[in-house]
Amino acid sequence: MSHRGTRTTCTAGPRASARTWLGRSTAIVLVAALSACAWPGQGQGPEPAAAPQVSQGVADPTASPDPASADPSPSTPADPTPSAVAPSDPTPSTPSAADVPAADPTDAPTGAAADTPSADPSRAAARPVPAEPTDPPQPEYVERGSSGPEVLALQQRLRELGYGLVDPDGHYGSGTQQAVWAFQKAAGLRRDGVIGPKTQDALDAGYRPSPRSSSGHVVEIDLDRQILMAVDDGQVTKVINASSGSGQKFEAKGRQYVAHTPRGTFHVYMQDDGMHASTLELGDMWRPKYFSGGIAVHGSGSIPTHPASHGCVRVSDGAMNWLWDSWGMPIGTTVLVY
Repeated sequence: MSHRGTRTTCTAGPRASARTWLGRSTAIVLVAALSACAWPGQGQGPEPAAAPQVSQGVADPTASPDPASADPSPSTPADPTPSAVAPSDPTPSTPSAADVPAADPTDAPTGAAADTPSADPSRAAARPVPAEPTDPPQPEYVERGSSGPEVLALQQRLRELGYGLVDPDGHYGSGTQQAVWAFQKAAGLRRDGVIGPKTQDALDAGYRPSPRSSSGHVVEIDLDRQILMAVDDGQVTKVINASSGSGQKFEAKGRQYVAHTPRGTFHVYMQDDGMHASTLELGDMWRPKYFSGGIAVHGSGSIPTHPASHGCVRVSDGAMNWLWDSWGMPIGTTVLVY
């Protein structure tokens, strides 16, 4: 029997059947896989949304808040995972010790170490306490009340130059003060009785005032400098601290007077060897020697550095004794007041 011209249908062999089964199986697996990995909203039923991952301290600026997620629904199962935090929870999660950077003590301001329990006091630099400002020590000058070799040297120098009546004993008392005042007045220095640099320089230079008389035994009274000089033939023998009329008005026995010491050339015309009470009731005068009316040179217990009398010329009681007993100021002695 002839087979020419007839299409013969052949049954598939074992290899073709295996390929067919493998293709079908692969298709089924792919469909199942695609079903399991379906995008949200494309599955067969509602599926709980996964909790969003919270980044460490950085918020997604593009993410918009989901109103539905802020309202917890009873149908939404609780998330058993403690690390998941809902973005709508206003309470921030407490960072763990591992997430908090350790404080650097060197960045803390001064004094923070005492308030921070974890600060190490040994590492805190001690703040130096500023020292209280102190005045420089003042130099110690010789003045009334001082004693010692410096005072003794001062007294010897004043005695050599002819100022006052000083017995060198190393103690600065009233007699030494009177001599220092006489020296400071004569030298045109401040009348404070203190041996400062200027007074000491003048002492070292041996300053002595120049008299106006050139001859005779003369008492010269310099009202401007408030000193009395005992002069012999133009040479100053002694310079004494004095206080003349103050220039102030005063009242005595119902009459008005001016405390004035006259200037000019006079002579001693009367004297009283003892304590004399003023006829105007102005006080007592020690051994006065009058040269113009009721104006006299006399001893007193108060001889300041300025004019203070009622018109007489005050000197210390010791100086008045020297004028009477040692130098001599008899009646007729010239008194030159200028």
